Amino acid sequence: MRTYQQKTAETQHDWYVVDAAGQRLGVLAVRIAKALSGKHKPTWTPHIDDGDHVVVLNAEKIELGGNKWLQKVYRRHSGFPGGLRTETALDVKKKYPERLVERAVRGMLPTNKMRDVQLRRLKVYTGSEHPHAPQQPKELF
Repeated sequence: MRTYQQKTAETQHDWYVVDAAGQRLGVLAVRIAKALSGKHKPTWTPHIDDGDHVVVLNAEKIELGGNKWLQKVYRRHSGFPGGLRTETALDVKKKYPERLVERAVRGMLPTNKMRDVQLRRLKVYTGSEHPHAPQQPKELF
């Protein structure tokens, strides 16, 4: 029996929609990252980009466990002295709730050249409306 190796020409990118209302951020990010990388397909091949498009709705209604809204801190540095900027998860949710999902999924994907390609297929919206209805997305889970 021979091992199957998928070719790039054989790839097919499906569309999925996920409702994030009432779901935990970490569990949701793992499932989305798996769909973006194509690991949920039986034809998954490590060096071939076979991931799907994922549309996330209701990003402002996502949940974090315990006291993480105040304890989880996002840091960035400008590179200059005194350039450290910190924000709590609650601050990020108030300004840009879609960035919570995007950053969590980005952290779940492998750090290689395919990560940016896979992240381009992630569409996150704060409301329940999205412009991807012509693609006929299916429920991811």
